[in-house]
Amino acid sequence: MKVFVISMENEAQCVIDNLQDMSESREFGRRVVRGVLNGEPTAVYISGIGKANAAATTQMAIQAGADTVINLGVAGGLDPEIKVSDIYEVDSAVQYDFDLSAVNGTMVGTLDERETPYIPLYCPGRLPSMLIGTGDRFNDSDNDNDLLLNVLTCQLRDMECAAVAQVCETAGVKCVAFKCVTDVRGQGSMTGQYVDNLKKCLAKIKAAVPELFAAV
Repeated sequence: MKVFVISMENEAQCVIDNLQDMSESREFGRRVVRGVLNGEPTAVYISGIGKANAAATTQMAIQAGADTVINLGVAGGLDPEIKVSDIYEVDSAVQYDFDLSAVNGTMVGTLDERETPYIPLYCPGRLPSMLIGTGDRFNDSDNDNDLLLNVLTCQLRDMECAAVAQVCETAGVKCVAFKCVTDVRGQGSMTGQYVDNLKKCLAKIKAAVPELFAAV
């Protein structure tokens, strides 16, 4: 079964509004909405923001029977060519705030069980694909942006995707991610852009949900 793991209620509502035959429950403190989308059973697990929430909720979804996890939501853009409200597929993800380099000399973002920092995701090939950096920070930090752009060569930035991908990789479950850009580096405060553009991006995601689900 294809299952959504989504961080925020407003992002999740974009999928829920497309569901039929819904039921709702609370599981380990998290809201879970089940229903039918495009004639297929699915579920929406709302994780909360951040890597720990995303990882725990992804494990819940897998244990409940998910064989494909879809991480859907908004993200920041690091490449100035990226346009606000465009939706991208994620081809790989890295945790830019994970660092064992002082201990074993590995590149920033390289998990202890891996040889590369980049965790691959499945790309349906319907949209342009991007590399995303995930960390437990929302800011306009020049240090973070330099690391993301110039060291890890990321084009997008969020707070959940790489954690979802890590759990899926460990479990042998297909992971897919779609991200709609709310803010772009170099076009003013990313926080301000996020506030200004969130509503437009959520509407874009909601309209795209049936097609994105079908493509997975």
